[in-house]
Amino acid sequence: MIQHLYVHIPFCHRICPYCSFYKHQHGSTDMAGFVEAVLAEAQREQAARADRLDLRSVYLGGGTPTALSEKHMERLLSGLREIFDLSQVTEYTSEVNPRTITASKAAMMLSQGLTRISLGIQAWDEATLKTLGRDHAPADAEETYRLLRNAGFSSVSLDLMFSIPGQSLDAWRGTLERTIALQPDHISAYNLNYEEDTEFFQRLRKGQYREDEGRDAEFFYLALDLLEAAGYQHYEISNYARPGFRSAHNESYWLGEEYLGLGPSAYSTIGVQRWQNIPDTAAYMQLIQTGQPTAQPGEELTEDRRRTERFGLELRTVRGLPASLIQPDQQRMLTTLESEGLLTLRDGHIILTRHGKPLVDSIAVALMG
Repeated sequence: MIQHLYVHIPFCHRICPYCSFYKHQHGSTDMAGFVEAVLAEAQREQAARADRLDLRSVYLGGGTPTALSEKHMERLLSGLREIFDLSQVTEYTSEVNPRTITASKAAMMLSQGLTRISLGIQAWDEATLKTLGRDHAPADAEETYRLLRNAGFSSVSLDLMFSIPGQSLDAWRGTLERTIALQPDHISAYNLNYEEDTEFFQRLRKGQYREDEGRDAEFFYLALDLLEAAGYQHYEISNYARPGFRSAHNESYWLGEEYLGLGPSAYSTIGVQRWQNIPDTAAYMQLIQTGQPTAQPGEELTEDRRRTERFGLELRTVRGLPASLIQPDQQRMLTTLESEGLLTLRDGHIILTRHGKPLVDSIAVALMG
């Protein structure tokens, strides 16, 4: 059954130099027309898959969903409620950037059934925010957080980043301490990755920026220590939550569950098929208007592909990777990594230790053989 829905809204007021997701400034885009295109795709998918839809989570991502005006956001949310049965949805999330939401818009979103907000803070110091190309100040971020709390959202997550060029360990400590003081329900702490097709990647290639695994580990351990001491459960390499506030939608990805994606560039995984909508907003809208498919040629998820993905995703979680997935010729590697204190076996699962967590990607490769 398809229990998870993702809606991609690609608009941003400013393009961040580190972000590789499909996004753009709205420019001359007909925003009302865009919303109607997404709803038309939703109607088409609902009609085609009604017998397999049993939605339990919905996630609006981007881009910046709240770059939509209150009027257009309300039309999108009300339209989704009319098209899909959302009565069993227990987690309904929207990403929010500071300075893109008002008290009125927040109240409307709550009234339309949203239960959870993921607020993109990234950092609390001006210098790091400037490096990241963010268009908000720390005061804007705190004001937005309090606005969301005052609106009545009982589940708010803050997104942070570390190992940013020029960011000191003290600055990262300050970001963590200020975040903890606000007492969000969930915290995502991402190690900066240099993704192709970004300005940061180009600067890395030119030698202006550099990667440093030792520095990454220092930042990672500081987050781990401070957040766990503050009562947050480290349930995935980059994610921490107070008891009862894990992200059900994101956990569905890590566990390989089916999901339906709407909007330009959105991915869907249903059965053994995965595909992506065309990453071009104007072309996407034109295809919808003319009744043509929006999906690009997809891929079949073979057993080998699923196994590879399970190593890359489940090993990141607190539950761990089923030990039964280890091939006989990799048992010696498993024993070696355990003896080195990088992982442990518990209840039939491979669980990374404190020392193993920063090395999750290399450990996954080693165990796959």
